[in-house]
Amino acid sequence: MTSNGAASTEVYRLQLTDTGAPDVPGGYIYLPPPADPAYVLRFAIEGTSSICRQGSLWVNIPAAGQQFQRDRFKEYKLHPDFNRTLEISIPIHTAGAFAFYTTYTPLPEFSTSTADPPPPVKTPTYHVDVSPRITLNGGVLRQDALSIFSIISKFMGKYPSEWNPHLKGIGQRGYNMIHFAPLTGRGQSNSPYSIYDQLAFDPISFPNGEKDIADLTSRMEKEYGLLGLTDVVWNHTANNSQWLQEHPEVGYNVSTAPWLESALELDTALLKFSKNLKTLGFPTVLTSIKDLLQIMEGIKLHVIGGLSLWEFYVVDVDRDADAAAEAWVAGSVTLPKGGFDGVGVGGLEGVKEWNLKHKAQFLRQKGLLGNDRLGERFRRRIDPGVGAALLTVLFGRYDGQSSSGADEAAVRNEYTKILDEVNLPYYKEYDAESSEILEQIFNRIKYMRLDDHGPKAGPITEQNPLVEPYFTRLPINAKTRKHDRKCLALANNGWIWNTDAMVDHAGPRSRAYLRREVIVWGDCVKLKYGNSPDDNPFLWEHMAQYTRLMAKYFAGFRIDNCHSTPLVVGEYLLDEARKVRPNLLVCAELFTGSEEMDYVFVKRLGLSCLIREAMQAWSTGELSRIVHRHSGRPIGSFEVDEVVHHNSRQSLEGRASSSHEIVRTVKECPAHVLFMDCTHDNEVPAQKRDARDTLPNAALVSMCACATGSVMGYDEIYPKLVDLVGETRLYTSLFSSGEVGLGASRSGIGGVKKLLNQIHTLMGQEGYGETHVHHEGEYVTVHRVHPKSRRGYFLIAHTAFPGYGIHRGSFRPVHLTGTKVKIIGSWSLDVDTSEDSKAEVLNDNKGLKGLPSRVSDVGEFVVDIGENETTITVPQKFPPGSIALFETWIRDTQCADGLDEFVTTGAKEAFQHNDLMDLNFILYRCEAEERDSSDNKDGVYIIPDFGPLVYAGLQGWWSVLKDIIRNNDLAHPLCQHLREGKWPLDYIVGRLERMSKQQGFEGLRQPAEWLKLRFTAIRKLPSFLLPRYFALVVRTAYNAAWDRGLELMGEDVRRGQGFQKKLAMVSVQQTGIVKSTSLYPDKAVRSLAAGLPHFAVGWARCWGRDVFISLRGLLLGTGRYADAREHILAFASVLKHGMIPNLLDEGKRPRYNSRDSIWFFLQSVQDYTKIVPDGLEILKENVPRRFLPYDDSWFEADDPRAYSKSSTIEDIIQEALQRHALGISFREANAGPGLDMQMRPEGFQVDIKVDWSTGIIFGGNQFNCGTWMDKMGESEKAGTKGIPATPRDGAAIEITGMLYSTLAWLKELAREGKYKYNGVKPGDGDNRTMTFRDWAARIEENFERVYYIPLNPKEDDRYDVNSKMVNRRGIYKDLYRSGKEYEDYQLRPNFAVAMCVAPELFEPTKALQALYVADSVLRGPTGMATLDPKDLNYRPYYNNSEDSDDPATSKGRNYHQGPEWLWPTGFFLRALLKFDLMRRKTPEQRVESFQQITRRLDSCVKAIDESPWAGLTELTNKNGELCPDSSPTQAWSAGCLVDLFHDGRELSIHH
Repeated sequence: MTSNGAASTEVYRLQLTDTGAPDVPGGYIYLPPPADPAYVLRFAIEGTSSICRQGSLWVNIPAAGQQFQRDRFKEYKLHPDFNRTLEISIPIHTAGAFAFYTTYTPLPEFSTSTADPPPPVKTPTYHVDVSPRITLNGGVLRQDALSIFSIISKFMGKYPSEWNPHLKGIGQRGYNMIHFAPLTGRGQSNSPYSIYDQLAFDPISFPNGEKDIADLTSRMEKEYGLLGLTDVVWNHTANNSQWLQEHPEVGYNVSTAPWLESALELDTALLKFSKNLKTLGFPTVLTSIKDLLQIMEGIKLHVIGGLSLWEFYVVDVDRDADAAAEAWVAGSVTLPKGGFDGVGVGGLEGVKEWNLKHKAQFLRQKGLLGNDRLGERFRRRIDPGVGAALLTVLFGRYDGQSSSGADEAAVRNEYTKILDEVNLPYYKEYDAESSEILEQIFNRIKYMRLDDHGPKAGPITEQNPLVEPYFTRLPINAKTRKHDRKCLALANNGWIWNTDAMVDHAGPRSRAYLRREVIVWGDCVKLKYGNSPDDNPFLWEHMAQYTRLMAKYFAGFRIDNCHSTPLVVGEYLLDEARKVRPNLLVCAELFTGSEEMDYVFVKRLGLSCLIREAMQAWSTGELSRIVHRHSGRPIGSFEVDEVVHHNSRQSLEGRASSSHEIVRTVKECPAHVLFMDCTHDNEVPAQKRDARDTLPNAALVSMCACATGSVMGYDEIYPKLVDLVGETRLYTSLFSSGEVGLGASRSGIGGVKKLLNQIHTLMGQEGYGETHVHHEGEYVTVHRVHPKSRRGYFLIAHTAFPGYGIHRGSFRPVHLTGTKVKIIGSWSLDVDTSEDSKAEVLNDNKGLKGLPSRVSDVGEFVVDIGENETTITVPQKFPPGSIALFETWIRDTQCADGLDEFVTTGAKEAFQHNDLMDLNFILYRCEAEERDSSDNKDGVYIIPDFGPLVYAGLQGWWSVLKDIIRNNDLAHPLCQHLREGKWPLDYIVGRLERMSKQQGFEGLRQPAEWLKLRFTAIRKLPSFLLPRYFALVVRTAYNAAWDRGLELMGEDVRRGQGFQKKLAMVSVQQTGIVKSTSLYPDKAVRSLAAGLPHFAVGWARCWGRDVFISLRGLLLGTGRYADAREHILAFASVLKHGMIPNLLDEGKRPRYNSRDSIWFFLQSVQDYTKIVPDGLEILKENVPRRFLPYDDSWFEADDPRAYSKSSTIEDIIQEALQRHALGISFREANAGPGLDMQMRPEGFQVDIKVDWSTGIIFGGNQFNCGTWMDKMGESEKAGTKGIPATPRDGAAIEITGMLYSTLAWLKELAREGKYKYNGVKPGDGDNRTMTFRDWAARIEENFERVYYIPLNPKEDDRYDVNSKMVNRRGIYKDLYRSGKEYEDYQLRPNFAVAMCVAPELFEPTKALQALYVADSVLRGPTGMATLDPKDLNYRPYYNNSEDSDDPATSKGRNYHQGPEWLWPTGFFLRALLKFDLMRRKTPEQRVESFQQITRRLDSCVKAIDESPWAGLTELTNKNGELCPDSSPTQAWSAGCLVDLFHDGRELSIHH
């Protein structure tokens, strides 16, 4: 519940990628148990990602009260929206393994022609696992709090009399769940895993059958606090299960699996040979390798030699030769697909020249049948028709009447030779597999009968044959006689080393049974399910009944041999189980051979945990590694579970909801683990290590942050693994009689285990999720703590591996920084492992017993509690097999549970009154800006061994912290710096406090105070915790500031997708107050920087062109109308020569050298009037003029004439147009090196005029560069100083487009009486008015003619085209009538600007073709190449510092000759969207247009996410490569993409 009592809903947000995959590394989605009220899984999909094209999300998560059906998917239609993130919320009501996928029509490659849409596709199925809600006696038991105890029921005796004492002892030791090996009746081998009848419980242990099981599980929970978990065995059944005789089709026999025929024959022959060993003169008792080699010779002779196994590999030469000859005689010819190696009819003579090998290869490739699997003998054969075809080519058609024709016998003889050649590789295949068979048989016999570590199987008899039988032969009786005899030999189950878990090793793709690779279980028949219940109805239903019966009584399953269980079977049976018990814990021990494959099983089956075992470790170091892997996150880890709070939204049904939401992002999660100190099928410490290691090994496991477990006999210190097949004695345990006390005990470790289990359960229940594991020599220490309360437990374990001796060993004192310690206890285990003791225990017929042992208290530890750390010194008597356990906490209780809440709350209120100017300071400020505002006293923070932050504000810190948090990089230099001192805390608060004292920044006081209080709260924490809490505070503040920034923007931004919001925040980043410059010479106002850090302060900050290219996106598109107005008024005030300055310099020394800036300005004014409510009122605004209207006189800003006159914006617009109409000619004021040291004298001359025959404006010369491509040559060495690379004189296409746009706009305003002028005076003595309508019309009439370069050269005469100059067709010229004619014809991205502002000038099909060319030729990953790569001047790598003799690149002269600039991308995509939509008629077609745009934004989305500057760079080199000289965040790069989203809303998918 929230503080005001409103319902709170927890939401897990799952972002899907463009392909429909979960945006989670590894793709594993593991959600917490169901809760009440239900939490929500929310799918988030970008509005026009590829899957939204006629797309649907399909999810099989059941609704409340609905039973799960795996194949029942609910459809959620994806309604595309370019400006939104689609969200689909699904409540989670039940645990289980669920799935989702999407269907959609793929986005085709962009084309100007109409093509049939591709067929719909379905994505892969992805999985969502919801963990079970485990309850014990009505309370919730977290999975990580489980302490599980394994038992073999047949060693427990008869229920209940012999069971209850054990159950009580298990419960007293602090275990809370028992794992039972199968409790069903056993087969003839007496193995619990060889189940005789799956539907009946063991009658020996449970004489009352199911009634006893019901009583057992009820009593376990109510009386002993124990849940039950049982093995389920789905892969096999006992070889004497009676139902096999009724249903042999459930197994792999020669009828159901004909590919096993050869394996069966081999197995039969081996058993026959084994039976006849003595008769054949071979030894029946093996004592040496010599005996084994003698037997192997017998196998070669009597088994392999007598079976003729080669017949299962080769073709029958006689059979196939006869068949081919007959077909040839009969003319039954089959021409194979592809003919004779592609030889046409006329080339068939060449076939006759083929050698024997070539002919055989042809038959194998084109005519081989029966090659799909092994089967009956001579299964492989050659298609007679294909053989006849080859014979026809070689010998001609059969003509029995002709004496000249080929003789049938001769032809057959020749074909026989070919078939012999065909068989050569098959004989080699047989030879190789025969060798493998013999090697596998040799190795198995050697292990079973000779190896020291083998079972020493003893004499070879009929009951104990030479090799284990691979097949069970069912008896012949009344039941089995009704079946075909071939059905009665069933393959036994087994396992194979390092096999592919997805391949059925008894299936057609495997030859493991023939090659004798299976380590077989002779008492178990492998079950053959097929792919669905229809393939084997009895088996599926029988095993489903078994599974439901187990789920009825047990809280969990352990899936035996899970990796060999077909996934479709596992899914089906678990679905059946979860129908009975939805909150079923499912564990498995996987041996797939790869972690990736493990995850396939985990995801599809919804495995709760994978079983891992500490006894797999072969050394202390390896044990430490395994413990570390299962110990949770490191101490002091960063809080990755970022929580976002929402107070209202749309519900699933579209209704408004006022519920409070806590939104968490679904993140990468490892598979959960059940970590056993020892399992029931592996050796105990007394066998594998040193019996004394029983205690430290158990203690280390219990400290892990996962479910843990042990096995009966471990606590008792049984001397060896209990043989679950051959053993007949019952368990005995001291802990099953009387009360189990804590700590030391006279036999076994149960007393200490009780304490360890209690602590483990406590830590699991309360979420002690942070751990530090340290290995030093023979020691391992584990410190596990709660991430919020910081209370913890610390373990010192002295392990006992062979050779460790009896001494303390080397171990340095432990230093726990900032931590207090209280010893709980220390104990040492002594075990009598003498041969006499072992013999006595092993030979005791009364029961299974442990070795004599004692757990003793260890002497006093030296615990020195200092002011800043605690030191623990291990006493001299602390031998291997000892542990010490301590309770820990942080001093002075600063880390009470409320600290996390305190440092992460209140920020929204602290930042709620800040305006965007405040946020510019709070979040950003690069080095130059920070020094500017502090009079050069302060700069950005420098992290030792890392470097300076990019911003002094919170974004600078967050750009570093977000990666540290994501990677939990506690070793990062920032973390180490924080551990060494509190300087970052002082810096963050100090700069805010200092600035808050300045006028206009008083709003910074509240954020400063909030940060100060939080930093004060964490200052006294131990240094190892400071990085975590520093990150929490900074993230909380950063998010609050970020959210406040978005709150102050327009609704379109607030409701927009994430990328749009990040672009919008660039307006906060780039717009602020600096001392060194403003928009006015005498008034400090916010100004828009061109980019950071290159254009941050002083005269370099504010550029006319950059401002007005950026303004529509960063200011109007974000709702910052006042800032947009201020910039318009400021630049209007400095109009001169009919131009605005490119370089403002506060209006003190503006420079008028850009011909395009005025047109971007006028376009921005037009945009303002159309976007801002009552925007036309700006035309009547009076603006004081820096210079006199219609006067070219220059004077300083303090001259009396400066700002002595005023004009309305309307008058200023008119002045700009009139000056252009009359022609502009002036030499820049203050021309010379003082103004521009690179420019030649000719470059300072500015000339602009109108060609009234076309209405187009021309200007510039070859020595200046008046458009945005304004790089002036600077290299004396290369001879380019004063010679621009891209003068772009003449009529630049974007200027013509913006001129027309302005005229068309004013034409309509004048018509409506909203603009007092209706035209201009053209001059040259002509006093007539050239109306805006007429001027625009002239441009429109001529535009295509003068700019378009037709696709077809035959159309050149219809356009103003010099065919010799054309380099590429179907495009628009960049220039018209420039000083170098070839420059007119260059392909550059500037035409897209004209398309956006004046689309009516372009013929739509031609425009789309030009965009298509630019898309394929100019568009890079993020930016647009500034020149056609086909152009001889193309140089895509910019290096401004290069001082070479290459005129093309020296001093960065190629700035705009190939490098890829980002701001044109926005205009290009806007134009592409606009013109592509013109041809789209249906909603589906329009969706495609938006999706084409979305696809082209991918790299920009990634770039802004990855940039520490939180912006988009100015330019890149070729193919998006980093350009070191680029400004890393540029205003127009982001602004022009905000424009795109604005257009997207206007154009609308459903328009």
